[in-house]
Amino acid sequence: MGIILETNRLILRGWQDSDAASLFRLASDERIGLSAGWLPHESVGYSRAVIRTIFNKKEVYAICLKGGNDEPVGSIGLTLTGSKERPLLEGDAELGYWVGVPFWGRGIAPEAAKEIIRHGFEDIKLRRIFCCYFDGNEQSKRVQEKCGFVPYTINDKTYIPMLKETRKEYVNVIRASERM
Repeated sequence: MGIILETNRLILRGWQDSDAASLFRLASDERIGLSAGWLPHESVGYSRAVIRTIFNKKEVYAICLKGGNDEPVGSIGLTLTGSKERPLLEGDAELGYWVGVPFWGRGIAPEAAKEIIRHGFEDIKLRRIFCCYFDGNEQSKRVQEKCGFVPYTINDKTYIPMLKETRKEYVNVIRASERM
């Protein structure tokens, strides 16, 4: 099952095949994926494939409400290995998250992000955590500000292969040595 992290209101746990229908209900809403750079899910089968591939990583968690029915309301995770397009040094990670539209405005994303940041610095012993958002995604910008991220760089022309478009991307960072 892997690591389970908890906050006052949330349980962060690994994704399971049985979460596919819940994931589809949330991720089929274009307001989620398009702002984050991915296409809305088109079927429960596609969502199950995402769980088995993209979400089947050590530090990727389903966000669930405590006292709820253990149904995911979003996703959060740390990418610990970089790629050619997004290189990471040892001790660095990239934070990614989203919360389903019915759960917006409840402070879920900042609460989950603060716990993942704590876990990254205290348990994994990371040095820096990066987090990005695309121009116009004010909600993600606010989450990052609430968590203590500061500007690192701006990529004026980030190509998003899944959407076949280029966007301005803001890259923020939080350092273990400067945590709030």
